[in-house]
Amino acid sequence: MGIYSLIKFDWHRDAISRDTPIDKNYRNTQNVRRFLKKKCGTAFKFDRGFMAWIKDGEKKTMGDVANEWRRRNAK
Repeated sequence: MGIYSLIKFDWHRDAISRDTPIDKNYRNTQNVRRFLKKKCGTAFKFDRGFMAWIKDGEKKTMGDVANEWRRRNAK
């Protein structure tokens, strides 16, 4: 276990990138919303099914989250 696995990611303040892994401490914060609006557009919003998918325990990154939202909301 490296030192970085001991540092808790701050979903409120830390910089989020497409490579940021979703961890057990993930929260739908304003910081996350800003990131997803930037990647998905101003129409981005959370819904229960999408939030459940994010927190389902499967390994994913914030890039995966953005891609999934765009897939679910393709017109």
